[in-house]
Amino acid sequence: MVLSSFDLTNKVAIVTGSGSGIGKTIALGLAESGASIVVTELPGKEEAARETAAEIEKLGQQALVATLDVTKLETIRQMVSEAEAHFGRIDILVNNAGIIIRKPSLEVTEEDWDKVHDVNLKGTFFTSQEVAKVMKEHGGGKIVNIASINGVVGFYERAAYCSSKAGIVNLTRVLAIDWAEYGINVNAVGPNYLLTPLTEKLFSNDEFREDVLYRTPIKRIGTPEDVVGAVVYLASPASNFVTGHTVMVDGGWTAW
Repeated sequence: MVLSSFDLTNKVAIVTGSGSGIGKTIALGLAESGASIVVTELPGKEEAARETAAEIEKLGQQALVATLDVTKLETIRQMVSEAEAHFGRIDILVNNAGIIIRKPSLEVTEEDWDKVHDVNLKGTFFTSQEVAKVMKEHGGGKIVNIASINGVVGFYERAAYCSSKAGIVNLTRVLAIDWAEYGINVNAVGPNYLLTPLTEKLFSNDEFREDVLYRTPIKRIGTPEDVVGAVVYLASPASNFVTGHTVMVDGGWTAW
């Protein structure tokens, strides 16, 4: 295998929730590998998406900003339509958009449960479905779902989140089987808890930070940059014979 197999030149990638955090880092990593990027964000967060797009363009790649709420099918369809009309094709989808609600299981409400599953699991499925329709017409593509260590191991006060991410892990397997005939590879990445602007407060809690470090054999807190290599690999021709798998980027947490 040669390094050129990781080249994404002339590929078009959609990254959901790419205005900040892990999604932004993934979008920039794909752009550095040669891809044009559709940067998506929720209504009201377009400015963050435009900032990501500006950084992508500084890397010499094209960027399109699109509004997306993955819980609303009409906005998924609109985003995909805009992306196809602008670039003529979609080669890569990274389902990054996600939320977490931390509560003791006895206190989780129906609203909490539905909100987490609507974004994390329902949103991942219907965004994948709409993009796969385009990929099918253009000879295939790569879908990369952002799962979590909590898709394969449990963790306290995260009933809705853990179950939604476990759903993504198995959904990845099912879609890999269903869409292989169309040349669509479907895989996932399972990160550890990563240090981002949204998790800074969480990691400022010494008990939580020490718990994560204790469970992580590499003994450091991960960053969004740690995820980029796995995503680029799964989005590239280097992974053409890989489908239905979840690559754990967790510092060894799930090796216990």
